[in-house]
Amino acid sequence: MSAPALSAVRAADLIGPARGEGPAYQVVADALRLLIADGRIAVGTRLPSERDLTAALGLSRTTVSSAYAVLRERGYLTSRRGSGSVASLPAGVVRRDTGLHLSPHVPEGAIDLTCAAQRAPAGMTQAAEAAIASSPDYLSGSGYHVEGVPELRRAIAEHYTERGLPTTADEVLVTTGAVVGTAIAARALLSPGDTVVMETPTYPNIFPTLRQLRARIAAVPVEPDGWDVPTMTSTIRAAGAKAAFLLPDFHNPTGNLMSDEQRVEVAKALRHSRTTAIVDETVVEIALDHEGPMPLPFGAHHRDTVSVGSASKSHWGGLRIGWLRAPEHLHERLHAARVPLDIGAPVIDQLVLLHLMRASPGITQERRSLLVESRDALIAALRARCPELRFVVPRGGLSLWVELPEPVALEVTLAAEDEGLLFADGPRFAAAGGLDRWIRLPYVLGPDELTEAVERLARALTTVADGSSARRRGTRRPPRGPLVA
Repeated sequence: MSAPALSAVRAADLIGPARGEGPAYQVVADALRLLIADGRIAVGTRLPSERDLTAALGLSRTTVSSAYAVLRERGYLTSRRGSGSVASLPAGVVRRDTGLHLSPHVPEGAIDLTCAAQRAPAGMTQAAEAAIASSPDYLSGSGYHVEGVPELRRAIAEHYTERGLPTTADEVLVTTGAVVGTAIAARALLSPGDTVVMETPTYPNIFPTLRQLRARIAAVPVEPDGWDVPTMTSTIRAAGAKAAFLLPDFHNPTGNLMSDEQRVEVAKALRHSRTTAIVDETVVEIALDHEGPMPLPFGAHHRDTVSVGSASKSHWGGLRIGWLRAPEHLHERLHAARVPLDIGAPVIDQLVLLHLMRASPGITQERRSLLVESRDALIAALRARCPELRFVVPRGGLSLWVELPEPVALEVTLAAEDEGLLFADGPRFAAAGGLDRWIRLPYVLGPDELTEAVERLARALTTVADGSSARRRGTRRPPRGPLVA
């Protein structure tokens, strides 16, 4: 049987523009390697000839020949008589499912939608090599950069300034991811028993820190189509809270984007109540089809704001690099809260992110287009197979917040597990209970996988509606691990 073939036009679409630091052949080779490793180009697929790919990419024949040579040397391309150049994996590499499984007990063949995060971008290997090459400058010291590598702090500060919030490197603290950064901010600002204003639903990985601090939560609802600002501001004024935890930029899980006018009103209430804002901006770069300029960072409206950023959504979660942007008068408290949790992010990872940010501070247009394609495929499948479900199409972010006809999120989640589909139910995002009508469905996998996921969801919904689920309402929920992203 002959090998399946990939057309030059399709290969060029998958590779995208050959942008990035370093020679063009390396960029092309890195893009193809990631496509093969991710399974988007299946092992055994015949790649287009060098001549055809040269024409499709608009590059020189030497560039494509050199890229293929790199792939052959690394084991991602083999030559077969009669089949040309065929995608392969290096010897010793085991093909793994690419469903972003984060649970250690994901059944084989399951589709895991518990994680709203993307795979590594093209250019990652190139950035890692550049980071290693630049690392000798840092080897003479201890390796502990408690505030972060200076060049990365400057790059992050410059990006805030470009977004409309003038920032210096002294206002930036690099952390080991956004979850740690948020925990540092909460510990710096809250004492045991303090009140914190929180949206509901919200990103749930702040909950363990708040429980440890015995914080009292004043919850404000986020509706499917946005914030009820009058209710939010009245809650802030009445709560006497030390801090407010907010996600105004493509809110996780709803995908809502708070306007500048709304930010002004919320900031006014925070100033009146002398409440510091902890603002999660980890999804701010994931604008998909948002029209017009983005709103200013929340910190531009409220000086006492600790902004939490991360490379996990814009670049890759495997880097484990986040940051805090805060006014300098808060830094002493942040440093004191940090040391018990995180005494410095890995230097090499910081340098990798520095090289990636120099190429693109946020997601590339290619990755944005892939997300739009996946989102639209998920929406089309839901409308065709599960028309009883309701949702608002987000202009950005990484997930749909989906309303069920009945408050049966637990039952649907368990029935979906029986169908080989994993996702997070609404109560996991609840700051004050409830949300039993809701589930979160990220669109970070490919269109075909998401279409199959909806088929499994449809079967689960039918099972629950028929009352034939093996695990009924009132069933004790099995122990669950943390919701990672």
